[in-house]
Amino acid sequence: MKLTTRGRYAVTAMLDLAIHHDKGSIALSDIAKRQGISLAYLEQLLSQLRKRGLVESTRGPGGGYSLSRPAGQISIATIIDAIDESIDATLCSGQKNCIDDDTCLTHFLWEELSANIRAFLSAKTLADLLNQPHVQQVALRQDRRVEVQFTH
Repeated sequence: MKLTTRGRYAVTAMLDLAIHHDKGSIALSDIAKRQGISLAYLEQLLSQLRKRGLVESTRGPGGGYSLSRPAGQISIATIIDAIDESIDATLCSGQKNCIDDDTCLTHFLWEELSANIRAFLSAKTLADLLNQPHVQQVALRQDRRVEVQFTH
């Protein structure tokens, strides 16, 4: 499968925005501190997510990013698609030209796996993740860690 760090970070940043949505626009530097992601990398990702209509940006003091729609309306597959990631376990990127311009012996196995992964990620929304107790626990721990850094 070709889900890279880029896809994982995009989902992580979007989930961070969903967790902190009640605070309004969230500064990228806050996401970077909480999630341990480079600020420059986040800028690239959020710029692409903004162009695809998944986030909105606010300029000026107190500016930052926020989700463009409710967390329950944003699937994980939509986020991955927005940054041009592939959910494909085949060797041929689904072209069916695995070996000598023809399908390989296991092509349909990997094609079915890809379809199942896509269906799973399409059915999962940011709201689904927000409702998981362990996600809330991790978010609280991250917030406390960042608060401690600022008070010392």
